[in-house]
Amino acid sequence: MRSGSPGGASDLRTSPPGGTKEFSPAAECLKTLAHPVRLRIVQLLLHRRYSVGELADDCGIPDNVASEHLRLMQRCGFFDSQREGRKVFYRVAEPHLASLMKCIENRYIGSLPQDH
Repeated sequence: MRSGSPGGASDLRTSPPGGTKEFSPAAECLKTLAHPVRLRIVQLLLHRRYSVGELADDCGIPDNVASEHLRLMQRCGFFDSQREGRKVFYRVAEPHLASLMKCIENRYIGSLPQDH
């Protein structure tokens, strides 16, 4: 006899909520994030708002390429944008990106030697 759960063996068959259909939108948005430039953009925007040009400069890409990356991620609801004169500034709109990025940084960036 198993201890701990009053329902016995039937509790072992309980599944978490959702199914593959419910995960489809999440999978699409995670595919969108699965690019080194996009991950860097998320990392930057978690610290402050940036203009397209600032993000492009940091990532070493043309402004129009940065705009396309931002458009794709904004479509998933990750970012908000605000126009100020001729510049468009972006910021994180999805608060869960912080915990996702922390996981990625701990796994892949945390093991890199520091330049200090």
